[in-house]
Amino acid sequence: MQAANCKQCLLWVIATVIGIVSPEPTVRPLVINTWPFTRAAEAAWNVLELGGSALDAVEKGCTQCEIDQCDGSVGYGGSPDEYGETTLDAMIMNGNTMEAGAVANLRRIKNAIGVARAVMEYTKHTFLVGESASLFAQSMGFPSEDLTTSKSISIYSKWLDQNCQPNFRKNVIPDPLQSCGPYKPVRGLQVGKQAVIQKDVNVHHHDTIGMIAIDKAGNLAAGTSTNGATHKIPGYFRRVGDSPIIGAGAYADSAAGAAAATGDGDTMMRFLPSYQAVEYMRIGIDPSAACQKAIIRIQKYAKDFFGAIICTNITGSYGMLNARTNVF
Repeated sequence: MQAANCKQCLLWVIATVIGIVSPEPTVRPLVINTWPFTRAAEAAWNVLELGGSALDAVEKGCTQCEIDQCDGSVGYGGSPDEYGETTLDAMIMNGNTMEAGAVANLRRIKNAIGVARAVMEYTKHTFLVGESASLFAQSMGFPSEDLTTSKSISIYSKWLDQNCQPNFRKNVIPDPLQSCGPYKPVRGLQVGKQAVIQKDVNVHHHDTIGMIAIDKAGNLAAGTSTNGATHKIPGYFRRVGDSPIIGAGAYADSAAGAAAATGDGDTMMRFLPSYQAVEYMRIGIDPSAACQKAIIRIQKYAKDFFGAIICTNITGSYGMLNARTNVF
């Protein structure tokens, strides 16, 4: 396949990653990412086309999405928490060495995927969280910047005007469906019963860029970047979703394949769908079936689950599944 044709194929794949096809195997190199974030895919593809590594491609692609503030769900100025602050989560994984780096609740630093890679390459740790992650980033030369924008302030103000609806509280008083709190736990709930929970039906609260790349040498890498769920619970220990969790948001193994997921992170992280899909591919299951099996496992316990997963094996054959519609 010529480079120009490969690029056309690339853009078509990501535009329909939540869609209706199960592609035939393709030649390397390859970039796939969740949601139609085409500028991110192009940035990653340009790295691969020039002979760059899969790891560099994933970092470049996710960085482009952070700059573009993709859908308001990636990068600065989106998804304010209950205090109105935007914080960032990201992870990156090297499928050759099985090394990974991740950050969560990153404050004041715009390039979250870059910091995640710095964690992997300049520390013996894997995951840094909150203020520690921010201070580490500053020590590595990442500039400290305000992540708040007029848009994020507007989102937060509107939410307050609507009595903090929707939110992620349950089993508390006052009623989280009618009040902003402060909240206290309800004691003595009967086993198996819970307070009514308002469903979050806005799929755009769960957008994340998850990216997979295979370079010309056959090396795999995967990564994610997001600003998390809008109106997530704040505090000293803020809510963390699936995106920076290795095996949940993404996973890569150059001996088996790679996968990345997007959607309801509070549900997905309990099942490690990206890791599960790679393990299915390791035993010879094709990527489309691997995606399907990983999603079906979640749906067994969460009937209303919203999410999607993308998968590729080491040959460049790829697949995807949308949990809402169960289509490839």
